[in-house]
Amino acid sequence: MATLFSRPQRRPPLLRQAIKIRRRGVRDLQDPRPPRAQEIEPSSHHLLPEERALLYEEALYTVLYRLGQPEPNHVGESSELLRYLQEAFRMEPEEHQQMLKRVQQLEKPVFCLKATVKQAKGILGKDVSGFSDPYCLLGIEQGMTVSGGSPGLRRRQKAVVRHTIPEEQTHRTQVITQTLNPVWDETFILEFEDISNASFHLDMWDMDAVESVRQKLGELTDLHGLRRIFKEARKEKGQDDFLGNVVLRLQDLRCREDHWYPLEPCTDTYPDRGQCHLQFQFIHKRRATKASRSQPSYTVHLHLLQQLVSHEVTQHQAGSTSWDGSLSSQAATILFLHATQKDLSDFHRSLAQWLAYSRLYQSLEFPSSCLLFPITSIEYQWIQGRLKAEQLEELATSFSSLLAYGLSLIRRFRSVFPLSVPDSPARLQSLLRVLVQMCKMKAFGELCPDSAPLPSLVTEALRAGTVGWFHLKQQHHQPMVQGLLEMGKALLSLVQDIIGDLHQCQRTWNKIFHNVLKIDLFSMAFLELQWLVAKRVQDYIAMVGGSVTPELGESLFQLYVSLKELYQLGPDGVLALEGFHRWFQPAIPSWLQKTYSVALARVQRAVQMDQLVPLGELTKHSTSAVDLSTCFAQISHTARQLNWPDPEEAFMITVKFVEDTCRLALVYCSLIKARAQELSAGQKDQGQAANMLCVVVNDMEQLRLVIGKLPTQLAWEALEQRVGAVLEQEQLQNTLHAQLQGALAGLGHEIRTGVRTLAKQLEAGIAKHIQKLVGIRESVLPEDAILPLMKFLEVKLCYMNTNLVQENFSSLLSLLWTHTLSVLAEVAASQRSCPLACSRLKFALQNLEICFYAEGCGLPPEALHTATFQALQRDLELQAASSRELVSKYFCCRLEQQAATTSEELGAVTVKASYRPSEQKLRVELLSASNLLPLDSNGSSDPFVQLTLEPRHEFPELAPRETQKHKKDLHPLFDETFEFLVPAEPLQKDGACLLLTVLDHDRLGTDDLEGEAFLPLRSVPGLTGMEEPGEVPQTRLPLTYPAPNGDLILQLLESRKGDREAQAFVRLRRQRAKQASHQHSLQPGR
Repeated sequence: MATLFSRPQRRPPLLRQAIKIRRRGVRDLQDPRPPRAQEIEPSSHHLLPEERALLYEEALYTVLYRLGQPEPNHVGESSELLRYLQEAFRMEPEEHQQMLKRVQQLEKPVFCLKATVKQAKGILGKDVSGFSDPYCLLGIEQGMTVSGGSPGLRRRQKAVVRHTIPEEQTHRTQVITQTLNPVWDETFILEFEDISNASFHLDMWDMDAVESVRQKLGELTDLHGLRRIFKEARKEKGQDDFLGNVVLRLQDLRCREDHWYPLEPCTDTYPDRGQCHLQFQFIHKRRATKASRSQPSYTVHLHLLQQLVSHEVTQHQAGSTSWDGSLSSQAATILFLHATQKDLSDFHRSLAQWLAYSRLYQSLEFPSSCLLFPITSIEYQWIQGRLKAEQLEELATSFSSLLAYGLSLIRRFRSVFPLSVPDSPARLQSLLRVLVQMCKMKAFGELCPDSAPLPSLVTEALRAGTVGWFHLKQQHHQPMVQGLLEMGKALLSLVQDIIGDLHQCQRTWNKIFHNVLKIDLFSMAFLELQWLVAKRVQDYIAMVGGSVTPELGESLFQLYVSLKELYQLGPDGVLALEGFHRWFQPAIPSWLQKTYSVALARVQRAVQMDQLVPLGELTKHSTSAVDLSTCFAQISHTARQLNWPDPEEAFMITVKFVEDTCRLALVYCSLIKARAQELSAGQKDQGQAANMLCVVVNDMEQLRLVIGKLPTQLAWEALEQRVGAVLEQEQLQNTLHAQLQGALAGLGHEIRTGVRTLAKQLEAGIAKHIQKLVGIRESVLPEDAILPLMKFLEVKLCYMNTNLVQENFSSLLSLLWTHTLSVLAEVAASQRSCPLACSRLKFALQNLEICFYAEGCGLPPEALHTATFQALQRDLELQAASSRELVSKYFCCRLEQQAATTSEELGAVTVKASYRPSEQKLRVELLSASNLLPLDSNGSSDPFVQLTLEPRHEFPELAPRETQKHKKDLHPLFDETFEFLVPAEPLQKDGACLLLTVLDHDRLGTDDLEGEAFLPLRSVPGLTGMEEPGEVPQTRLPLTYPAPNGDLILQLLESRKGDREAQAFVRLRRQRAKQASHQHSLQPGR
């Protein structure tokens, strides 16, 4: 059977001289390819044993006859490369030794140095014009051993190449005229035998043509040119000028070199002679291996590359790692040596790399990004004429093969690039970029002109792959039993898989296809899948018909929800799934009934399992309230899932949900109260029963909070906007809102009833302790007297605060506060005549206020300071005061009355008052009175004024003073001065005043009262400082009468029968009030 390496190849004739290659017309140095033999299938990288042996021979030969110093990062030891080859080709040690020995016996290749003279710069100008006509002589000197790394024995000699290297081995470049920076770009092949004693020589000369003196003078530009003319006159005619040389030992060179080398002088006259740019490459000619004799170089290199890359990928897979496209240093070294020795061009190396990688990618697992470099390299160097017909066909086949393989991967991208593998998106994107770059190549366009545009091919592959994936999923979910329920579950699973796939397309895959190819994968996949899904769902619902069992209804509901989610994913203009909700319309009653039945059963089960114990310190309701909240949340979730598109039907469905929820709330209240009675029936401990009642109230409060969230959870506002054009606002209020308000009102009534029951258990204790306050003996301090009451409240309220939620605890506090105020008011009314008892009640009220406020955690101030509280506070403030304090309060009230009186209906008095601190004297000047009432029968009065410092207990030693009596004068001018010897301190107390009583003198009976005026002593000039008062202003005081209906303070003083001072004060004030009442009755017109 003919194999890849079976047909021998015709050798070119042996050249005695080096072959000169023009860079401008570079031709491939490869041997001409023989007629095309049977080749290995492009999709396989495996070789037959005979082929593998020939390729192994080629690789060993390459390592054994390597030339030059190793490249950086390459392997320098040949033994290491041989071991790597043995492993890469999976050779047994004995077989390896046999092959190695056989290769060592083969004829050595012809060693060549491929030298390219690129250009020079900065050379010497030898002509009269200041320029030169440079050319180069180059060759290899064999047999000279130079120590120290430099060929210094002949470094200073001119014409080294011309004198030491045979003429047939000497090569010459073209002459570049009149320049100091010549460009040659010429390549030469120089043979040598032993690299260890061979050196490369290059001499650069200036071509000197025979010219007349007249011609040279015509070119003269400066004195330097003239000097050159004289120097040339001494030379032989036609003798060239030496410009410099380059001498290099071959063993110091790498396989490939590309450097600027300085031109060395022969003397020190001109040490800087410029630089020459040279490129070197060690190559082989007439290799003795069968592969080299029978096949083109790039083909052999291609298969060697395939073998080594295959080994690299296999090694990484064995180590459970992914190959990243980087070759090991051993593989890179061997491939570099082989390409260099075979003198493969960069283009053919890229071509071989492309063919190898594109074939291996279809059978081995490695990144597609490895294909980008050869694609770019081929595109950059592409010239169709550089390849033979067989090579063009091979390249076209590789393009078509990779494109077909890539499209097959794209068609199956869901399974080939699963998202469970982290780098799958990156691998798919890399594949797409490789295909895009390949299809953009000039080579692809020329070799595959009939190929359709890549986006069209990929779109069609994605469409076919999506349909195929759907059918695979449908077969996967096919039920074993062909029942309606099983078929519904299978269809549901299929729809859920489709939703998951579309989510992946939307989140991940669509970005990749759109960024690389501008393909909207998601829209295309959705449009394909929605038609397929719609057909299956319609067929299934037609099979179900109108008989919907609860189990089947649940399956249909889940299918409806999944279809709704699928529908919402799609773009506008979805045709197949438009109006899909109508397919499920017969199942709505079953769904609603199932929702209520499940919720009711769950509520009953939750209450039956509830032990009415708080869940924790912060969570004060029981387990059934949590279950109920979850149950209601599930109902709301079901309503949101349903979200029926038709507005009228959606409104009726929501009404049904609200009705069922409110009904469940009332059912729960009945069940939880019955459960509390059941658990407390056998309990003797009343505290345990109270605990359960607290939990029941908290559960109801939690339920009220949950019910109050229904409008938000069921999106009433959006629903009302949808149905606003169909239903009237009044109808909405009479349905949804009325149902909700009724349920909340019922819950509120139940909560208040529970809280009131708890409050009644505490009210009796509070009343009992308040009653005890007034019976405690007088020696007990108020703090000690109220201690039992405060301890009772502390224990009970702490207990209630612990067991009740804040809302219910606040309601309880409000009830207890109202009850406490009413009890205090009753007891205070019964103890009006006992200041001690009232003092304790006052102290108790102050502490109860603090207790119920609880530093802001109890009742707020506006709830505490009710009208009842303020009235009780005023009453207790008075009742707890002593008699003298009451007298002082009485005069404070009269002073306030005096300050508020502006009318002079009863007349007025004018006084001047001041205080002299140095003498401790109060000086009062009574100036006059005016507009007095005529109290005598003659239509006039006999007025005088009585001056008294009040209250009397503050001024016991100061007797009242009187003015002179004026006959028949309603506007008396008294102009009298009175001095009171009194310290300043009592004058500054509350209620301290000068009482001016204006009387009508009556000889036969009691003097009649004209009116009273009260001057506050606290404001008298001179009282607040040590300086004597200056000019004292006059004060006009309207006259007033005592209150005709009595005074609360006088009533309290009157009730204190055992206090003679209080009784005397009351009698005097009663007498004045009686006189005022009498005079008022006699003056009806005023």
